[in-house]
Amino acid sequence: MSSFKRIADAGDLTGKTALVRVDFNVPMENGKVTDDTRLRAALGTVNALRDAGAKVVLMAHFGRPKGQIVPEMSLEPVAEAFSKVLGAPVHFAENCGFGPKAQSFVQSRPAGDVILMENTRFEPGEEKNDKDLSERMAALGDIYVNDAFSASHRAHASTEGITHFLPAYAGITMEAELDALEKALGTPERPVLAVVGGAKVSSKIDLLKNLVTKVDKLAIGGGMANTFLAAKGINVGKSLCEHDLADLAREIMEIAEKNECEILLPVDVVVAKDFAAYAENRTCTPNDVAADEMILDAGMKSVAQLVAAMGKSKTLVWNGPLGAFEMPPFDKATVSAAQAAGIRAKEGKLVAVAGGGDTVAALNHADAARDFTFVSTAGGAFLEWMEGKPLPGVEALKS
Repeated sequence: MSSFKRIADAGDLTGKTALVRVDFNVPMENGKVTDDTRLRAALGTVNALRDAGAKVVLMAHFGRPKGQIVPEMSLEPVAEAFSKVLGAPVHFAENCGFGPKAQSFVQSRPAGDVILMENTRFEPGEEKNDKDLSERMAALGDIYVNDAFSASHRAHASTEGITHFLPAYAGITMEAELDALEKALGTPERPVLAVVGGAKVSSKIDLLKNLVTKVDKLAIGGGMANTFLAAKGINVGKSLCEHDLADLAREIMEIAEKNECEILLPVDVVVAKDFAAYAENRTCTPNDVAADEMILDAGMKSVAQLVAAMGKSKTLVWNGPLGAFEMPPFDKATVSAAQAAGIRAKEGKLVAVAGGGDTVAALNHADAARDFTFVSTAGGAFLEWMEGKPLPGVEALKS
């Protein structure tokens, strides 16, 4: 991943127009942006291009209009919100599409201006990676910059097709993401520890199969740990468990053994009879779970085992919580382990990279996200990267 092209490789941008794919798929309520995190993430790239003398044309999707013009999915309110974040006007290309009208609109603006195009998914060809649409998009600018890692696992016109018609570079946010991922699994400092939690093995089969060939230790938590415990012949009571995937769990354990990857499963668990916050609970060994009990968290001995593994590792990759962290007190394992990882990362003893699904929420709940080396908000793209799959939008940036 270190071979991708960056904005610094683009040369003199004075008077040039930069088409920038951003992630502006932001939370909205009553026509107002309720969380501007993704807008602020674009500032580095937008300001760098403006400082270099370029005109900036932003492209983004919002929602799932499926190639139809859906007024409530217009990016017009986002243009207004980004203008406030940027501290400068953002000119919205209302009803311009991607054609002669859009070209005239873009050409009418001077260098240094910022333009936001309408929702790319209003175009029927966007998600089909249509060549004609890609070419029409490319006609709006001189270079293309992808700053939306979260959208790069799909080969769409605005993420992959356009790169066949313009020189393509990674934006500042994309750079940071790719550099962090390279440190985590590309060329990591060993030993490498991966933590994978969450509810179901079925949603992370490719992820687990890939990780056991890449890391030195894999700690499995959450509901998916129950499936592995059951595969080892342990009765997990009425816990969330995919009993039909026992053979798959055993296969993954066999692959791990062949690749000298040690799998860490909970050595103690917190159980309750009711799936509810503050339900009466107790801690026991996995072998001691009663038929009417369910495992809702890992115990403190399991946390100690995980923290000890962190102490012997140089790199940590984390995806998913260790228990039902949304319901106290079944958040203790996730919080304790995340805080321990954050401390080691903050001290420079551990490269700690996390992302995907509930991970960001879990680390924020533990107040540990800020201490991690890098926390990806990319969701599906982060997971596909962890699965070892090529991401079309990233592949297109390689030099």
